[in-house]
Amino acid sequence: MAAYCRMLLAALLIVTLFTSLPYASATPQNQNEPKAEQNLIKEVRHQLVLLPYYSVFDNLAFQVQGSKIVLVGQVVRPSLKSDAEAVVKNVEGVSSVENNIEVLPPSSMDDQLRRALFRAIYSEPGLSRYAQSAVPSIHIIVKSGNVTLEGVADNETDKNLAGLRANGVPNVFSVKNNLVVPAK
Repeated sequence: MAAYCRMLLAALLIVTLFTSLPYASATPQNQNEPKAEQNLIKEVRHQLVLLPYYSVFDNLAFQVQGSKIVLVGQVVRPSLKSDAEAVVKNVEGVSSVENNIEVLPPSSMDDQLRRALFRAIYSEPGLSRYAQSAVPSIHIIVKSGNVTLEGVADNETDKNLAGLRANGVPNVFSVKNNLVVPAK
């Protein structure tokens, strides 16, 4: 049963490959990039999404500088920072990794806010579809009571609705809505 659950989780993670990880400084759809760089971006994104403890409360992003990868974002678990660096170092074509991922300070208050924000955002009927993937595309980052929404929303309405729902949670000091709406 446990093996089946792990396989199901892996399949769900692969499905969310292109929707859950915030876009890097460049996306594979950019036709101006060489094919090798597009493949590198795709593989780095794939490896990061497959990390076992990557969740809705973490934000992993990266920049490609030739064959060097610069990791950025925020994570709740310190092990996720080192795991991200380790998997990216093993990607073919990566010569070096600069790990600028911030480990968020442990806080029971922030943990309570994370749960409340998750309920507020993902219980909204218009946003509940985002919670159906293994790693939802709207990431909730909480640091000392300040909230940042990172990731991808399908449209401006969803982006604004997520921001409104986050602002309505008690004990939140501020909300910064960095959700990206892809161009159509």
